[in-house]
Amino acid sequence: MRLDRTEYLKLLRERDRRRQLGGQPTALFSRTPKQAEQAQMVYGPARHCLAYGGSRSGKTFGFCQIIAERALQAPASRHLIARLHNIDVRQSVMLDTWPKMMRVCYPDVEYQINKSDQFAVLTDGSEVWFGGLDDKERVDKILGKEFATIYPNEASQVAFETIVTLRSRLAQACRRRDGSLLPLKGLYDLNPTGRSHWTYQEFVDLVRPGDRTPLNPSTRAHLVMNPQDNPHLPPEYLSELDDMPERQRMRFRDGKYLTEVPGTLWPLDRIESLRLARLPNIVRVVIGVDPSGSDGAGGDSQGIIVVALGEDGHGYVLADLSCRESPAGWAGVVAKAAAYFGADRVIAEANYGGAMVESTLRGAAANLSVKLVHASRGKHVRAEPVAAIYEQGKAHHIGAFPELEEQMGMFTTAGYQGGGSPDRADALVWAFTELMLGDGHNFGFA
Repeated sequence: MRLDRTEYLKLLRERDRRRQLGGQPTALFSRTPKQAEQAQMVYGPARHCLAYGGSRSGKTFGFCQIIAERALQAPASRHLIARLHNIDVRQSVMLDTWPKMMRVCYPDVEYQINKSDQFAVLTDGSEVWFGGLDDKERVDKILGKEFATIYPNEASQVAFETIVTLRSRLAQACRRRDGSLLPLKGLYDLNPTGRSHWTYQEFVDLVRPGDRTPLNPSTRAHLVMNPQDNPHLPPEYLSELDDMPERQRMRFRDGKYLTEVPGTLWPLDRIESLRLARLPNIVRVVIGVDPSGSDGAGGDSQGIIVVALGEDGHGYVLADLSCRESPAGWAGVVAKAAAYFGADRVIAEANYGGAMVESTLRGAAANLSVKLVHASRGKHVRAEPVAAIYEQGKAHHIGAFPELEEQMGMFTTAGYQGGGSPDRADALVWAFTELMLGDGHNFGFA
């Protein structure tokens, strides 16, 4: 992000010249070579553009800069940056990446952020909205507007049904300062997951998700951006990525879509075919918890999965709140989730100390209904009956949960094929067993 002094003074003179001529501001920031390719892709003919690859590669910053450019090109235009969870788009983008980008790229452009309704207003009247797709009230506000740009950030978490709905609002006709129409654009980014994900089907295979009918290739474009392409990252970060287990390294360092493990209990296309965007009426909610021996400073994560039973007898995964915290920390996450989702019971594996697990949970919320379960059989044996629920078409994910689904895909009849502990998948198994199989199922309780 550092500029040569001569280059900086040149940009300042150009900015002042454009001001005098009434032109749009000049960005005081040199894009990385990959971000320049990213911009070239967006300013090309494709209406929908995907940047996928490893973590911290500059994808989000690059797209935010492009949205700012488009907003400044077309006065009174409106643009949307969305993520699955409102707290994430608010904290990570609206209050972090966006102001950082504006400070670095457009220090002379004044703008105001309405933190209540979550949108930024630029001096030319253009608006950039920040929306969480899990917030019904906020989604209703979003769907009541038209946009010239939609940008689902971290699209791995967003169901295709939701994407289709967002695209119905990609409809704002607005003109640039030179009088030409501003082309409508859909921007998407993610750390890639499995090849059954809708982004792989649509942008790599160039087929419509679901029926796999061919798409017009000119309407889609994609670009791979990896951490090695970002010169601003410290070398220590890259070495951390090098030390990850193979599949995580492929995803977060190499930016590759993952292939399915042969013989998986949960084929990725099955999970995808059962994914829904909205939850039907429900009758019961449980939270599955797979504690770990971690003190929060290292070790395995704690799996925390929220699952509901619908009136139709089907199970619905509502949230993956897994974390790596101290006992008090993860118990607090469970307590807050129980209050938010109205959970009827918490199902917690007791193998890491039953009395400690129960007392920790009750310390976080004294009124929690806690049931302890003991794993006396292998993980894959416990998982098979739950996988059968998916095979019967009676289990659905409300939205996308890439880390959970990656662990699920590593389960085979021969055992778990992944590295580390399948904490998220274990928590899912406990929750589904309680909801849909019951105590009488010979599942591995001691």
